[in-house]
Amino acid sequence: MTNYVAGLPAFLSYFAIGLGCYAAFATIYTRMTPQSETQLIKEGNLAAIVAFLGALIGFSLPLASAAAHSVSLLDYVVWAAIGIVIQVLAFYIANFTMKDLHGKITDGNVAAGLWGGGIAVVVGILNAACMTY
Repeated sequence: MTNYVAGLPAFLSYFAIGLGCYAAFATIYTRMTPQSETQLIKEGNLAAIVAFLGALIGFSLPLASAAAHSVSLLDYVVWAAIGIVIQVLAFYIANFTMKDLHGKITDGNVAAGLWGGGIAVVVGILNAACMTY
C-alpha cells in the first residue's frame, strides 16, 4: 500500500501551490478590471461569468503545463508566475482589440465576455504549449 501513496506528498505540495496560484491570479485579475466581477457574477451577469471563467481556464492551462513539466517546486512557482504575467498580457490584448470591453461586460454584452474569455483561453493554450522545456 505504501507504494501507492508514495507520491502523495508531492501531489499535495503541487496542488496546494496551484490553488495559491489560482488565488493570486484571481486577485490580480479582479484588481486589474474596472468592473467588480464578484458583484456582476452575483447579479447573474453572463458576460462577466464567461470572461472571468475564460481567464481562469486560460491560466489553468499553463499552470497545468508547469506542474507537469517542472523539475521542482521552485521551478513550478517560477513558471506559474510567468503564466500569470502572460495571462495579464492576454487581458491587455483583449482590452486593446475591443473598444470599451469592460463597459460592455458590465452591461451584460455576452459577445464581449466571450471575446475577453476567448482571448485568455487562446493565449493560455499557446502559453502552455511553450512551457515544454
